[in-house]
Amino acid sequence: MEQTDTAFDAAWSRASEIEGWLTREQAAVLFRAARSLPDGSTVVEIGSHQGRSTVVLAAGLPTGARLVAVDPFEPAWRYGGHSTQELLLAHLGAAGFADRVEVVASTSRAARAEYDGPVDLLYIDGKHDYWTVRDDLRWAARVPEGGAVLVHDAFSSLGVTVALLRTLPLAGRLAYVGRTGSLARLAVRRPELADRVRLAREVPWWIRNLLVKVLLRLRQRSIARVLGHDDAADPY
Repeated sequence: MEQTDTAFDAAWSRASEIEGWLTREQAAVLFRAARSLPDGSTVVEIGSHQGRSTVVLAAGLPTGARLVAVDPFEPAWRYGGHSTQELLLAHLGAAGFADRVEVVASTSRAARAEYDGPVDLLYIDGKHDYWTVRDDLRWAARVPEGGAVLVHDAFSSLGVTVALLRTLPLAGRLAYVGRTGSLARLAVRRPELADRVRLAREVPWWIRNLLVKVLLRLRQRSIARVLGHDDAADPY
């Protein structure tokens, strides 16, 4: 465990200097999920931005494993564009992970149509609208029984949360396990009643986060503090 913690500390030291919204606690979840995979596994990341989460996942990969990082880098998107892709590649190179990561400049849907094979770990942090997230969750069909699906901003974004609330209650092989901040942890298995109840209990926290986001945009940080949010950034 101490060796794993040291490896994560080194990975986070690199990743934390990259612009992004992944917290240290959430990064630890990603790192340990990747580290727990068998040799030769494949990890798929939907939405890489400048590479904060990409570096963490790549650092945790076991021998012979690879990370497929899917992001369209759309010029019209405020977090995308060719310059963002160049930053991602530069950050991977500086971390020494360029050979572990296949960067796919494509939409999630197009990449899924082209990809052939299983996905041992899936991390979703792409566009946050309802329809895109619903489509991104289709990648979970490639994850084997017992595998993990991780979804960022799961309870701090209207589109992401509604997509999960629409998908999970009726899902036959995707169960809600818990969260680390807004990072939802899902397991590929038949959900039990306890899993569905656990998901329902997150709804008040999501509503609170939406209210906090409105207050921040209205520059009402003092009221947001009453709700337990003492930060200028959105809850994530």
